[in-house]
Amino acid sequence: MGNGSALRHAILLSRRRFLQNLSLLAGAWPFVKIPLLKASSPASTYAFEEVPPSSSGIKWVHTAGKSPEKYLPETSGAGCAFLDYDNDGWMDIYLVNSGKCDFYNPPHALRNALYRNNRDGTFTDVTEKAGVGGGGYGMGVAVGDYDGDGFPDLYVTQYERSILYHNNGDGTFTDVTEKAGVSAPGWSSSAVWFDYDNDGRLDLFVCQFCEFNKTLSCGIDRDGTHHYCIPRIFKARPSWLFHNNGDGTFTDVSRESGIAEHLGKAWGVVATDVNNDGRMDLFVTNDTVANFLFLNRGGRFEETGLTADVAYSAEGRARSGMGVDSADFNQDGWMDLFVANIDQEIFSLYQNNGDATFEDVSMPKGIGMATRWMSGWGLKFFDYDNDGDLDLICSNGFPDDLVDELSHQVTYKEPLLLFQNQGKVFKNVSEQSGPVFAKTFAARGLAIGDFNNDGAVDVLISNNDGPPVLLRNNAGSQNHWLGVHLVGSKANRDAIGARITYQSGDLRRERMKVGGGSFLSSHDPRIVLGIGKRTIIDWLEIKWPQPGGTTERFTKLPLDRYITIIEGTGRWQ
Repeated sequence: MGNGSALRHAILLSRRRFLQNLSLLAGAWPFVKIPLLKASSPASTYAFEEVPPSSSGIKWVHTAGKSPEKYLPETSGAGCAFLDYDNDGWMDIYLVNSGKCDFYNPPHALRNALYRNNRDGTFTDVTEKAGVGGGGYGMGVAVGDYDGDGFPDLYVTQYERSILYHNNGDGTFTDVTEKAGVSAPGWSSSAVWFDYDNDGRLDLFVCQFCEFNKTLSCGIDRDGTHHYCIPRIFKARPSWLFHNNGDGTFTDVSRESGIAEHLGKAWGVVATDVNNDGRMDLFVTNDTVANFLFLNRGGRFEETGLTADVAYSAEGRARSGMGVDSADFNQDGWMDLFVANIDQEIFSLYQNNGDATFEDVSMPKGIGMATRWMSGWGLKFFDYDNDGDLDLICSNGFPDDLVDELSHQVTYKEPLLLFQNQGKVFKNVSEQSGPVFAKTFAARGLAIGDFNNDGAVDVLISNNDGPPVLLRNNAGSQNHWLGVHLVGSKANRDAIGARITYQSGDLRRERMKVGGGSFLSSHDPRIVLGIGKRTIIDWLEIKWPQPGGTTERFTKLPLDRYITIIEGTGRWQ
């Protein structure tokens, strides 16, 4: 989908003159100690183990509705989420499917899926009862408690019209899209809940990918065969920003905020604070046009991607930015950025220089060459082994399902990648981390969450036109940890933007609770703090987001369990 991919196609396929006209056809939880899942020790000694559907009970399968015309949305979805919709302290799962739209009329009814965690390693499909089956060509999902009632709500992005599901607190949801005013017509991809104006309420940013037109054709071979193509022929679109009015409705502030001034083809977004000013910024990845870094200037956003050196490649070319995340991977006090691109473009690890600029360090850090032939979508920084350092997992897959016929280096289905943070470099530990890493997937969304409450953060991957993959983490529980669920009172209830600092002997680490990240997906709201083999956390501090903005310090904390901390109470539960 990027410039490097176009060049690769031209070289690899010249003998067949394939695609020769391509460029011309242009909430508060129960205050109880959460028990661990009592299960026998895993037979596997690998870091991650695939949980088969026969064990998990997750039978749902994504259907892309692939057509001979190869409409671009068919290859893009779909997303997934970990969430605790019923507030029982156990992560449930939400999966997004395609559906009826102007280019697809499925022969059988398709729906999204909500799976309730049975607390024994299995899940039960409760979609119909909950009323969250969708109703359009689904893309992704963003989870957030927008009305502060303690129950997480669902925003499902779709092609044509998105959906806001309000959690009623009784196991059911209500479609309140029209009342709320957040349908975001067009082709919406990723979305993120965050509090951009620090009023204590979650606002909503929705990525718009492009102005899709099913009558435009591209990627047609001489024999009439269609291919999923580079989206240059489609017009760029502005994304949406909705301000939370506090009464169940939202106001479209895309123009007033400066967001609508910038036309993009947005795939991924993460809300983070890159300049440490206490306001949440937005990093938006675009396909075939420059990435955006929206700095929050107090309610209005300034786009600084070019001056920050995150808009283009080192050669000055726009790439195919897809998956995205933000974390302080080197613990220097500044939030860094990560972008997954298409093959030959190399993924980008942007180190924050602390002066409003970034340096791409993917090559010296060991990520560049490992991702050269990969096309990355869902991804996340997380401490999979609970040693205190943030690692990285990436899910991958090429967009065009016919690429296997044309290339010996690039395949439609690709392996997952796991990078262990070893301080100076990220080591690719995929091969030794389990048989699942020897498999290949048409992976898209990726969410992290601890579904069995053992402190080892698990991974959920959604695949295009196939079943999801659930990975159980066997490594994290080998070290000590503390799981923290933050609940804002003056700050937004999800505590997006909070910073946690903790000390354990010689180990001192800081984590920021970002909004969103990955691709079309949403994550366990809890933050797991690893300390390795150390046996005590000396202290933990939380700097809450505005409008409170206070710092609270805690000592005498437990280990190897989850706790809840409510802003302003000075205690943990």
